[in-house]
Amino acid sequence: MSIREIEAKAKELQELKRMREELDAEISTLEDAIKASMGEAEQITAGAFKITWKTITSSRFDSSAFKKANPDLAAQFIKTSTVKRFSIA
Repeated sequence: MSIREIEAKAKELQELKRMREELDAEISTLEDAIKASMGEAEQITAGAFKITWKTITSSRFDSSAFKKANPDLAAQFIKTSTVKRFSIA
């Protein structure tokens, strides 16, 4: 692939990412409007759609607090990984 072809693909990719950001913003706006309309209801039916907005409680391991409280023990379980990062500036 030539440099011009790569440049064209990079330009197209950036445009698609910009469009995705716009769509994500529109999606969030619509979700927020629906949530506001639901008020305190956890579930509503709107025509063919069953819409839920429920509180979910979960428990997760707090690795930062563990490292702070037990730095030596935490160091024994550190796993290093290597990745390649793709970016276009």
